[in-house]
Amino acid sequence: MKLKSLYRYSLALAVILIAAFSCTRDPNNPGKQYAPNMYLPVGYEPYRQEKANPINPMGLTMRLPVEGTVARRNYNTSFGSGDSAKVDLMVYNIPADSISISERVLKNPVPLNEKSLAEGKVLFERYCQHCHGATGAGDGKVGAVYKGVPNYASDAYKNLNEGHIFHVITYGKARMWPHGSQINPEERWKIVHYVQKLQKGA
Repeated sequence: MKLKSLYRYSLALAVILIAAFSCTRDPNNPGKQYAPNMYLPVGYEPYRQEKANPINPMGLTMRLPVEGTVARRNYNTSFGSGDSAKVDLMVYNIPADSISISERVLKNPVPLNEKSLAEGKVLFERYCQHCHGATGAGDGKVGAVYKGVPNYASDAYKNLNEGHIFHVITYGKARMWPHGSQINPEERWKIVHYVQKLQKGA
């Protein structure tokens, strides 16, 4: 009987000691790990840093690229054979929270004609129609489930100008997500032309 009690007490004491010594007060130290070489990468990974990098300044693994090494897409564009105006379509570099600036300063550089409007319609059908619907009434298949998609021809939206629309396509607004990474600036301006047509109920 005494041997069984001693065994139980010894087992309980061992569990308590293991629990006490396996814990640590340092919140950055996870304690003992199984196969730590699977948890901590051997190489330097820029998006995951567990400890200070001994080689780079400030101990950071992620560093800025050397100036001039990141390619910037050329958006200098001329429209039409008879149009001599060259436009830099990178002018949209306005902060995401500055929609009022876009409303004031951005003008659509893409000429409004049948070709650009037709291309805008194709792009709208590809990127926008599933939410906004074919007529811009907010009745697309996604819009039916994902509530809050606006009707372009409604009083609240029919007078929004080209800069506002371009900014919203680029950065998103409310429940609409940004599309700047999916649609290049020239295509966005063509969509703006088509959206402005839908604003008129056409």
